[in-house]
Amino acid sequence: MEVRVMGESRKPLLFVSNPGVGVFNPLYVIAAELARRGTEDLWFATDESLRADIEKIEGGGGVRFASLGETDPTHSPADWDDEMYRLVTQRSRWKAHHAVVRRGFDPDGGEAKYLALDALAEEIDPALMVFDSVNPLGLLIALKRKIPFVLSSPFLPSNLLLAKTPRGFPMMHTGLPLNMSFRQRVANNVFKIRAGLMFLHPKMLRLALKGVARVRQLQLPREMLSPSAKIDCADAVLCYTVFGLEYPLPLPDKFHLVGAIIPPLPEAEEDGELSRWLDANPSVVYIGLGTITRLTRPEVHALVEVARRLDGRHSVLWKLPTEQQRMLPPRDELPANLRIESWVPSQLDVLAHPNVRLFFNHGGANAFHEGLYFGKPQIIRPLWVDCYDQAIRGVDSGVSLTVDDPQTIDADDVVAKMTRLLDDPSFRERAEFFAEAQREAGGTRAAADLILGNPALK
Repeated sequence: MEVRVMGESRKPLLFVSNPGVGVFNPLYVIAAELARRGTEDLWFATDESLRADIEKIEGGGGVRFASLGETDPTHSPADWDDEMYRLVTQRSRWKAHHAVVRRGFDPDGGEAKYLALDALAEEIDPALMVFDSVNPLGLLIALKRKIPFVLSSPFLPSNLLLAKTPRGFPMMHTGLPLNMSFRQRVANNVFKIRAGLMFLHPKMLRLALKGVARVRQLQLPREMLSPSAKIDCADAVLCYTVFGLEYPLPLPDKFHLVGAIIPPLPEAEEDGELSRWLDANPSVVYIGLGTITRLTRPEVHALVEVARRLDGRHSVLWKLPTEQQRMLPPRDELPANLRIESWVPSQLDVLAHPNVRLFFNHGGANAFHEGLYFGKPQIIRPLWVDCYDQAIRGVDSGVSLTVDDPQTIDADDVVAKMTRLLDDPSFRERAEFFAEAQREAGGTRAAADLILGNPALK
C-alpha cells in the first residue's frame, strides 16, 4: 500500500466524533498518530467539551478543532438521567436493546450540530472524512456532499452486519454464544423477529416517517434511507478487534480488523506514588468498571468484601468515581490490600504494568480489547447491550469469565471467579495469545496507514 509521508500537501482530512469516550478515544488516538507523522491539514469536529483534548495534540501542524456545540445530554450516556440508565441496563436484554435503539433513533435531534458540520464541510472541502459508526451526522454530510469516508467502530464486526450474518448467528445485544442450546436458538430467533418488528410500533413508525421527511427536506441522497448505508457507502471500515475473538462470519473486503487502538506508552506523566504501589505489590487485581457504571451502596460494599477476601494473596486497585466513594464504609474499615483512586492518569499504563494480573471491567468494547492487548485475563460484569456480546466471546475465547448475575455483585461469585482466573494459567496463556494477535494486526499504526492510503488523499 502506498502511504504518503510528512510534508506532502493534500486536501483536508476531517475526523468527526460523538463525545462518548468509547467512540471518541480511538479516533483521538488515530488523529494524534497522523499528527505525529506530520500529516497536514487535519481537522477534528466534536463537542465543545473535548476542545482541550484535541488542541493539546502535538506533532506536525497539530489538529484543528471544530466545535459542534455543547453536548446534548440525551445523546451522551454519561449524562443520562437515572430513568434512562435504568432502562438501558435492565435485566431484560430485549427491553434494554429497544431503549438504546429508540434513544439513538431521533430524526429531530442534532439540528444545530448538523448545520455546524455542514458549514465546516463547505468551508474546508475535506478530501476524506473519518467518523464513528454511531455518528449519523458524519454520514449525513458525507453522503450529501459526496465525500469519501472511513468508518471507525470499536464494536464487534457482527454489530455492523446484522443483515449479512450467517443463519443461526447470535443477534447483537443478546449475549448468546455461537453454539446455542435449543432454548437459546429459540430466544435468538424471537429477539431477531422482535427487532425487525420494532419499527412497526406506532411510536417508532412515526420516528421513521419523520426521518424520511427530513431526508427529503434536506435533499439528502436516498441512500440515507438504507439501514446498511454506512457500511455500503464506506470506503473502509476499521474494527478494533481481531479474528478469533469475533465468531466466524464472512466479512466484506472493506472491513479491516486492526486490534485495539493504543497510543504510545507511557501515556501519562508518571504518578510516582501509584507507580511505587504497583511496583511493591506483585499480584494486583485492577477494577475499572467504566465511566458510565453507577454502583449502588450494596454493590460498593460487596466489592470491598471481595478485596478483603483476597487480602494476603492479592492487592486490589479500584478506580471508583468520587461521587460513588461516598458509599464506602469508613476508611478504618477498609482492608489493607485495597487502594481506591477516583482517577488514574492512564488506565492503559495501569494495564501495561507487569504486576497487574487481572482486569475486572464492564465488558465495554474498548476495555475488553485493551485488557487483552496487555495479556490480562478478565472478569466481566456486563453493563448493557453490547457488553454482553464481548463477555460471551471472552468466555468462548478462554480469556475471561462473566459474573453470574450482572444486575448485582455477589462477593462469593466474584471471588470464586477471580481465584479461578488467577490460579489457572490457561486464561493468561489465551490472553497473551490474543495480545500477540493484536500487535500483529497493527492497531494504531495499521489504522493510520489505511487512512493515509485512501485514494481520496492521493
